[in-house]
Amino acid sequence: MEVLPVAVVTGANRGIGLDVVRQLAHRGHHVVLGSRDLAKGRAAAARIDPGAGRVTAVQLDVSDGASVAAMADRVTRELGRADVIVNNAAILYDTWAQARTADLDEVQRALDTNLFGAWRVTQALLPLLMRSPRPRVVNVSSEGGSLQSMTGGTPAYSVSKASLNALTRLLAGELRRHHVLVNAVCPGWVATDMGGGGGRPVAEGAAGVVWAATLPDDGPSGGFFRDGEPVPW
Repeated sequence: MEVLPVAVVTGANRGIGLDVVRQLAHRGHHVVLGSRDLAKGRAAAARIDPGAGRVTAVQLDVSDGASVAAMADRVTRELGRADVIVNNAAILYDTWAQARTADLDEVQRALDTNLFGAWRVTQALLPLLMRSPRPRVVNVSSEGGSLQSMTGGTPAYSVSKASLNALTRLLAGELRRHHVLVNAVCPGWVATDMGGGGGRPVAEGAAGVVWAATLPDDGPSGGFFRDGEPVPW
């Protein structure tokens, strides 16, 4: 029986995450589709993989440590490996807010998902990842987290994504000797629920994430990319 590489994608029942699942499944991965709402996750998985051979939906709330631990335990028991982590789950594109008057409880909620959620998931799956022959971590970031382009606005989202970029650098440096490639990817302005109207097709934004998830062994690590090209930190 063919043993497929396993990819875990968070926040994956819709939008960019769902298309990342679709693309990775079509490229020969068994994909664990993480969704806060398990029913929605199962429905999304069935649309991509009606035969249920390539996509497994799991309940996953990255802001809940118990939910993350339960996901990691299930992946360990049922699949026995994790080769790719795509930390895609994100909330709160707070276009209405300003840093000088921001609701700090709101900022904390964004950090708990956008930063600490990715951190929790990576830590929980790291024992499996370290045993993979081609381990990859992709943190789905945003140009909103680029310090060079920050001028004000969306404080919760921007600070959380800048922090996620910092985590990317730290993990890349620490895991380099273990041959784990860790990168941040900006999918660009994409026509999703969070992105609002307009934007480019979801598949195009997801393709940049999949590029980082399937890098060759001599690929970059510790970088920030969009469409495979560097983005200023």
